[in-house]
Amino acid sequence: MSSTLLRALVVMVVGALLAGPTAAADQPVSYYKDVYPILKKHCTGCHHPDKAKGKLDLTTFTAFKKGGKKDAGFVPGDPGKSLVVKMISGKEPEMPEDGDALKPEQVAVIERWIKAGAVDDSPAPLGPKVPTALPVYKSSAPVTDLKFSPDGSMLALTGYHEVLLYKPDGSELIGRLLGGSPRLEALTFSDDSKFLAVAGGSPAQWGEVQVWNLAEKKQVKSFRVGNDSLYGVSFSPNHELVAFGSADKTARVLKVEDGSEVLLFGNHSDWVFGTTFTVDGKRVLTGSRDMAMKLSEIETKRFIDDINNPLDTVNDMARHPKQDMVVYGGKAGTVRIYKISDNQARTAARNDTNLVRLFERQPGAVLAVAYSPEGDTIAVGGEFSDVKVYKSADGAKVATLSGHGSAVYAAAYRPDGKALATAGFDGIVRIFELPAGNLIKQFPAAPVSDATTAGK
Repeated sequence: MSSTLLRALVVMVVGALLAGPTAAADQPVSYYKDVYPILKKHCTGCHHPDKAKGKLDLTTFTAFKKGGKKDAGFVPGDPGKSLVVKMISGKEPEMPEDGDALKPEQVAVIERWIKAGAVDDSPAPLGPKVPTALPVYKSSAPVTDLKFSPDGSMLALTGYHEVLLYKPDGSELIGRLLGGSPRLEALTFSDDSKFLAVAGGSPAQWGEVQVWNLAEKKQVKSFRVGNDSLYGVSFSPNHELVAFGSADKTARVLKVEDGSEVLLFGNHSDWVFGTTFTVDGKRVLTGSRDMAMKLSEIETKRFIDDINNPLDTVNDMARHPKQDMVVYGGKAGTVRIYKISDNQARTAARNDTNLVRLFERQPGAVLAVAYSPEGDTIAVGGEFSDVKVYKSADGAKVATLSGHGSAVYAAAYRPDGKALATAGFDGIVRIFELPAGNLIKQFPAAPVSDATTAGK
């Protein structure tokens, strides 16, 4: 083969690869196999849920069909009247705004698909699917969160695909709530102890919020949200709203009744690990790995302000049980209490005007913080062996809870304030007496080799 012919062949092959998938002129055009790959490669960088230029999202067929602020994305059967064709055609096409224009053959594929009726042949999307059998654990699994019910009747903790419910003293497993998310990141009880909200999902695929009726041990709501795991779930005081953060850098507030979106907050620049409502339920605070805690008004959807100076990542946060104050812990081992208020008094000197208290620095990243029922003490755990308890009023250390074999991901006070439960990477739940700090109970979080029925 001559060098000239070889170069021509290489140019032809490379050109075909760069052009992306295209359907042969005499073959039907598939949205999923032919059209969407073009959109994904050239368009979704600027037109996705978190960055929808012109309010146009091209990541799903439904969003594409809905279109943006100008018009529907396309008109089935009529390429000439379709917005997408107008935007990508001509000598100087408007789109893609950044990067090279689509090749004529790519435009032709989209036109042919629309002319043929713009049929959606996408496979069913991935989503929560409840297993047919309970997990069987060969060893205890890490626990990402645990909480006592406000009425003191149970202790809930996360497992694989399930929430495990124990008697508050850890003596008996009383329920297994099996759901669709393989990974559960956070849970919270309603104030009346009737409902449990759980956030999690399948990393980099989808997020899910579950709401459980605890009297019946029955899942009453399941909302699939976004394309990544969810964190930091919280109920509004009236239990009508649920808030949560996400690895997609957003936070949302949904109506529990129907899952409708009340607030979509996209002002963070990194994963959102925490949410909490103010005492009156009118505002929501979000905390992120970007070091900011941001306050928003729910009714007006208005972002109010950062309540803090960005000094450390917000790995975990907890609101005072009776006041609009919040404690958070971060990667640098710091623990701080802030007033939940706007930060307008700050100056060019970056005064941290809402800072109430800075606690002693921890020897590793702080991953768990919790207020006592009266708000007079704070528990702190993380990438270090001891959980510490401090007075919230002056930062004095009142107890050291020892014996953890690895990182602590969660800590929770019993409603009477006389005990604290901890758990984390080693999958062991420990219950300590307060204020003495004595270990009174420890047990594997997961029922190792146990296959009892769900809803026990």
